[in-house]
Amino acid sequence: MLAYFLRRLLLIVPTLLGIMVLNFAIVQAAPGGPIEQIVAKLHGTDVAATARFSGSAAGEASVPTGQAFKLNETGGGSTARYPGAQGVDPELIKELEQQFGFDKPLYERFLTMMGNYLRFDFGKSYYSDESVFHLVVSKMPVSISLGLWTTLLVYLISIPLGIRKAVRDGTPFDLWTSAAIIVGYAIPSFLFAVLLIVVFAGGRYLDWFPLRGLVSENWSDLDWPHRILDYFWHIALPVTAMVIGGFASLTMLTKNAFLDEIGKQYVLTARAKGLSETRVLYGHIFRNAMLIVIAGFPSAFIGILFTGALLIEVTFSLDGMGLLGFEAAINRNYPVMFGTLYVFTLMGLVMNILGDLAYVLTDPRIDFEKREG
Repeated sequence: MLAYFLRRLLLIVPTLLGIMVLNFAIVQAAPGGPIEQIVAKLHGTDVAATARFSGSAAGEASVPTGQAFKLNETGGGSTARYPGAQGVDPELIKELEQQFGFDKPLYERFLTMMGNYLRFDFGKSYYSDESVFHLVVSKMPVSISLGLWTTLLVYLISIPLGIRKAVRDGTPFDLWTSAAIIVGYAIPSFLFAVLLIVVFAGGRYLDWFPLRGLVSENWSDLDWPHRILDYFWHIALPVTAMVIGGFASLTMLTKNAFLDEIGKQYVLTARAKGLSETRVLYGHIFRNAMLIVIAGFPSAFIGILFTGALLIEVTFSLDGMGLLGFEAAINRNYPVMFGTLYVFTLMGLVMNILGDLAYVLTDPRIDFEKREG
């Protein structure tokens, strides 16, 4: 078993490398790179992608800070490599290429980038003088807070509900809870978030919860009990919106897993021996039925963290990793793009290994070595 997990750890390297190579090639081939964005800024044709890019923010997203060259149109020559660069001084284009490292071959840029990433040196953002590593670390608490609390609550709600639905399959309880699950499937998290804002965050009716941020502005001045309360006060609505969108599938997975086990021979044998239904359910069925549910916790966390939180972060003005990566992609901020991709991918691969480990801990009978053989 140890050898299996060691091999899985070693496989992280080629898998991560392959993902980075593929994404690097796709991004380099895509139009609208940082130089094109600066050219568009010069011509006044740039368009802000999100509401955050207005006023000074838009300028920051279009023109790198601390430049020694002048951003002006001279009318001399054109650069065929960059559409829309007609009328921009070719010397300016060359300076920009040197600034971004585009004067080097693709393979050299990629190898340099990966060598730095092995040391977790992600460089600096194109549009600010801030370290990408610092940016990622500063945004991570928001995304981890959303992902962790949402995953925990989803499991705490879905597992008991799924077990109850399996035990009372076909009863009125099963029917009306299925209606609630259908609503959870039908309403996207961000739409439910809008509803929560309208009702509870001063949108139209009540003003019980804050609309922005993970904590209040005076959070550092509060004592620890009030800091904790302030933190939960701020994440209550975002987490609720994400739980509504996430509990439905896990509830049905739990129910179906229990229904599948209830009809097996060992359950009939346990009942024939005179064991109580509680003993049969939690002493025999539970471990087998919960194997796939519990072991899927790491993957569920990653899925919620990286796919479910983006629109919630935008809706509640939570400055997390999802929003950071999205804005970097829109503005072709390559260091931030690839830095967040590297962190996301590495975390996902590690979580997959933890998922396999969870299988083994949940049911020691599982032997991945024999399965591979």
